[in-house]
Amino acid sequence: MKLKELYLKLYNAVFSVPFFKAFLKIPFVEKLLQYEIVSYLVFGVLTTVVNFVVYGLSNLLAGENYETKVLFSVGTFEFLWIYVSQAFAWVAAVIFAYITNKLFVFESTSWKGQVVLKEVVSFFSARILSFILFEELLFILLAGVLSINGWIAKIIISVLVIVFNFVASKLVIFRNKKTTEGEE
Repeated sequence: MKLKELYLKLYNAVFSVPFFKAFLKIPFVEKLLQYEIVSYLVFGVLTTVVNFVVYGLSNLLAGENYETKVLFSVGTFEFLWIYVSQAFAWVAAVIFAYITNKLFVFESTSWKGQVVLKEVVSFFSARILSFILFEELLFILLAGVLSINGWIAKIIISVLVIVFNFVASKLVIFRNKKTTEGEE
């Protein structure tokens, strides 16, 4: 059984119960419970798990004092192992996110080389762009210039990153999701 079919069966079972059916009358709730959005959030949580596991394993492989282990120095800048761990974790998470978004969330069916290459480049580019725009620029603006509490800024940024990445995936990266091998 496909994941989408399982989701629809579960959705119909849960929201046939009068108590839960009442939630669907709240504005936007039914829209927020669409398969693409729910599966995007579920796989987003799993992507975060992948990130943490790879980060942890990488640091475990580095051994004791990985937080301060210097790989090399350039001038006064010390390139720490922890930076490599973070890079490995980010790449692994983005690869996992691409595969799950392609297969399960947006159901992109084409495996033609040029289609996959376009999707991969677009997907990584969008993730890099969202990192630069939100994780760095907005954190500085929200926490520094506007003097918002760091945790509140982090929550706002996280929501903006999720929305940005979802919109980029839906409208740009996987917009032709129902194409087949012979099309495009």
